[in-house]
Amino acid sequence: MKVKRRTVWLLTLLSLAAVISVYYVFEPNRNVDLLTIFTDDTLEETTLTSVDEELTTPTVSESHLFEDLRMEIANERSQLREQLTQKIASDDLSAEEKNEAFNEMNELIKKESAEAMLEMLIESLGYSDALVHVKDDKVQVTVLSDEISKAQADEIIYLVRQKVDDIDNVSVSVQSNYY
Repeated sequence: MKVKRRTVWLLTLLSLAAVISVYYVFEPNRNVDLLTIFTDDTLEETTLTSVDEELTTPTVSESHLFEDLRMEIANERSQLREQLTQKIASDDLSAEEKNEAFNEMNELIKKESAEAMLEMLIESLGYSDALVHVKDDKVQVTVLSDEISKAQADEIIYLVRQKVDDIDNVSVSVQSNYY
């Protein structure tokens, strides 16, 4: 029985190696010389190619103000999350109170995910950055742009009302690119 397991393991390993090697050999748009793997060149003798800067996109926000506000909101919510976690873990509270704390924690998670989703959707409309803050029954949207028209603001409000339930008050403000 051990011989069969070893044989199956060996065949699986060999087939995996074959599939991976075929994938790398026939992968399109590769600018890698496969013979460089078998050379004795040292690291100092190896030349590095530069990355085309037009193809790279920055992953950081263009607005430090937005990052600061996001950090403040995250700090507030982490404190709230810690308090709720302590309530849930407490032996002094009843099951009903623990259940309420658990439901509040779920609402907090839903709120955070809704904000992140809305920020991505608003950025997909062509804005370089957006900050969405849901508080109680109000949504505050701030976009990074020189200016927006009333139609663009209406489009953002429509998007928010479509994605977030039970929201009556949506406000859109503009933060200038030049600060």
